[in-house]
Amino acid sequence: MTTPNHAAFERFLDVNDYAPTSVRAFRQDFKKFCAWFEAANRERYDDARVTPRDIADFRRHLREDRRHAVNTVNRCLVTLRRYFGFLAETGVIESNPCSGIKELRRVVGAPKALERSKVRKLLREATVRHDHRGLAILSVLLYCGLRVGELADLELADLDLSERSGSLRVRDGKGSKERFVPIPAEARKAVERYLSMRPPVDSKRLFIGKGNQPLGTDGVRYAVKRYGIAAGLDLHPHQLRHTMATEYLAASENDLVGLAQLLGHESIQTTSRYTRRTLGQLETAAGRLMY
Repeated sequence: MTTPNHAAFERFLDVNDYAPTSVRAFRQDFKKFCAWFEAANRERYDDARVTPRDIADFRRHLREDRRHAVNTVNRCLVTLRRYFGFLAETGVIESNPCSGIKELRRVVGAPKALERSKVRKLLREATVRHDHRGLAILSVLLYCGLRVGELADLELADLDLSERSGSLRVRDGKGSKERFVPIPAEARKAVERYLSMRPPVDSKRLFIGKGNQPLGTDGVRYAVKRYGIAAGLDLHPHQLRHTMATEYLAASENDLVGLAQLLGHESIQTTSRYTRRTLGQLETAAGRLMY
């Protein structure tokens, strides 16, 4: 990542007020495209030599060769479209090679939530192992619905805990939005137990990892994956966010406005996907039909 083109990409990131998680994702997408471009065309990457055919072939490569999910492919396309749009607007290139390239169509379904028995197994596993940090991480994700980056960025000052209530502050959510999220009793107990055992280190971050360093997003993903394996699941943190959203709607008579506020969604359209039913749920409901 040392060519002038990559310096141009860093300028593109600098002039846009993207969240840190978005910046990391954009860099990863661009690096992936540059590597593919050089391997496919057998020439050094150059912004000015990228064609619409390259973008279309890269889209096919991600979906068919790499078997990436539709959302992952589309995110890469969005990254490239914004970047080349920036280059076109600033006169670096004549036109955006992504302009005529469509994103893949999404088949919208209900996000995958865990069954309650699986949730109990996860929490119980952390409890019997006396892993106070692991239990606190799982509890905050399951009861507060935070994104992995939001959880990793939590600082001690973001917590407001008392005997009967508690909340946390997400300082830099998606879209650089601040929000406050209540911490239900079970999660509050788990966080308080962790705080009583937290290493006495000079760090503002709530969660501390190896070497008494702040726990990053990779560390959170590893902790969740480890307990997923123990429960027989291929688990990622976002699935716990989906689980919280699904359970909240069931407990609140489909309060989409409240859920959108808790999850930090700018549009209620995004939140509404949690009201969609799985194929199994539809099959069960359809099986009750009688004529």
